[in-house]
Amino acid sequence: MAVRKSLKRTHDLFVGNEELKRVEDDPRGTEMMVRMKLHDEYEHVRDVPEQVNDENAAVPFLRAAISDDATKEALPSAITQMLTDGEHGQKPGPAVGPVVPLAAPKAPADPSTQIQVRPLRERPDVPKPIWHPPWKLMRVTSGHEGWVRTVACDPTNEWFASSGNDRLIKIWDLASGTLKLSLTGHVSTVRAVAISDRHPYLFSASEDCEVKCWDLEQNMVIRNYHGHLSGVYTLVLHPTLNILATGGRDGSVRIWDMRTKTGIFVFTGHTNAICSLASQASEPQFISGSMDRMVRLWDLAAGKCSVTLTNHKKSIRALATHPMEYTFVSCSSDNNKVWKCPKGAFERNIQGHNAIVNCCTIREGQQGSSQLIAGTDNGYLHFWDWKSGHKFQSLEAIPQPGSMSAENAIFDMTLDQSGSRLITAECDKTVKIYREDPNATPETHPLNWKAPKLNTDHRY
Repeated sequence: MAVRKSLKRTHDLFVGNEELKRVEDDPRGTEMMVRMKLHDEYEHVRDVPEQVNDENAAVPFLRAAISDDATKEALPSAITQMLTDGEHGQKPGPAVGPVVPLAAPKAPADPSTQIQVRPLRERPDVPKPIWHPPWKLMRVTSGHEGWVRTVACDPTNEWFASSGNDRLIKIWDLASGTLKLSLTGHVSTVRAVAISDRHPYLFSASEDCEVKCWDLEQNMVIRNYHGHLSGVYTLVLHPTLNILATGGRDGSVRIWDMRTKTGIFVFTGHTNAICSLASQASEPQFISGSMDRMVRLWDLAAGKCSVTLTNHKKSIRALATHPMEYTFVSCSSDNNKVWKCPKGAFERNIQGHNAIVNCCTIREGQQGSSQLIAGTDNGYLHFWDWKSGHKFQSLEAIPQPGSMSAENAIFDMTLDQSGSRLITAECDKTVKIYREDPNATPETHPLNWKAPKLNTDHRY
């Protein structure tokens, strides 16, 4: 009984809708529905020129109006006719439905109505590399009793210093390669040395958490910089200010006053050991690379990190600033990346080493093109043309007799003040000096380069 009452109530509720049904053969309602659908779906292309052919000429509202031969007015498109014409068989009048007639369309020959497809970004123009003479081994200096971890050249270009696992800082004559002096004072491996160009000072950083300042006129330690909680791996001097920066295993970059030994800043943010530091007179004044795969640019005035670069997929053990351009390079086992200062804008990748890069330097060329030189953990020296990224030479270091064949890693490198000699600190307990081959010519060592095939997503 209850179900019957419910059915009756439902029938009484919907029985009134029978009068609202649209008549099946109502041409006016059908045409209005078609016009509304055309307006909703084709309004955005109503002014696109369209040619009338034999197929759509039979449809009344797809047939364009015949233009006057005297005025040569433009033909409206078929879609415009569909939206603006009146009913078929009636006099022209206001458009039926929600369509509001617009102004007459532009002529099809108008350049503004033509669609031009342009690529989002043009193909990069890869510069052709400049020919550089190949490098060759000039001298091998032995005297250390352990791995040579660091090397630095004197600003007067008369001597250079080296140190390593034997905890001795040795001073060598650059011209003859003879040992001049040995400095003792560290109790663990010395990882970095730096020589001041304004004072007779030599700075050293060691895994014993100590940073020492040596007076080269007295050959003794005159200052100690205390603060690091673990081994110090890298050290760099500011080019114009009397400050130095150190970084190490504790993941902090410490800025020291050279004279008072006080710490100015302690920059934190890295989550792993800091392996490389670079400094320049302009912003950013200090750049750090870490094992946490990040490069950080430090604002010395604000005392904080200004930019963090996370593009690398592997640890960064080497950094170098360009001596002439406002750029720097960060070297890792995945890519060597070139960045534009001061915001760290990425410019390009330099590839071809496929190994862990321990050190790098940039040599300013005489022909307007520089060279990027990198030393790897598998004992190779790689040389790239800076502008094009073309690797023109890979030189394998030969371990000295008595060393294992695996002991051929290159830990550090530096150029002398003239840029003509490359000094490397290597795993086979030697210091090697390289120079360019004076007898090489473009005919004897031709440039083997072919322009790569790139798309718009690549940056050479």
